[in-house]
Amino acid sequence: MDFKEIKELIRVFDKSELNKLKVKEGEFEVAMQKGFEGGTFVTTSAPASAPVAAPAAPVATAATTETPATSPAGDTINSPMVGTFYAAPSPEASNFVKKGDTVKKGQTLCILEAMKIMNEVEAEFDCKIIDILIENGNPVEYDMPMFVVEKL
Repeated sequence: MDFKEIKELIRVFDKSELNKLKVKEGEFEVAMQKGFEGGTFVTTSAPASAPVAAPAAPVATAATTETPATSPAGDTINSPMVGTFYAAPSPEASNFVKKGDTVKKGQTLCILEAMKIMNEVEAEFDCKIIDILIENGNPVEYDMPMFVVEKL
């Protein structure tokens, strides 16, 4: 598998509802898993001296054997960017929101740090926080669910 084929495989996998994928072609192997720190975790292995052959089947057929990923029940508020999730404005301060809180449109839910810039994420609608899916200090990916909410 060449680099272009691996990139296409990752793109197709990211858009699919699969949560795990393992493709083995001779001695070359690619394994991907969603949910590892919120993103796609990819491992590859190939012998250094062995040539790598092109895949015989389309990428989509290789992905059909895995089970679909489970998504949070209810409405979610997703990350608008890649960054580090902070539940409070500082380590000593209390969290912006906690489970069970009712929030108003425009209220700060968390901070996402990206390239040393702190970005406040605000509620886009009135809602109740059902669950917080990310732990303080953990990385988030673009469009990753952070909060399960009930719209009010």
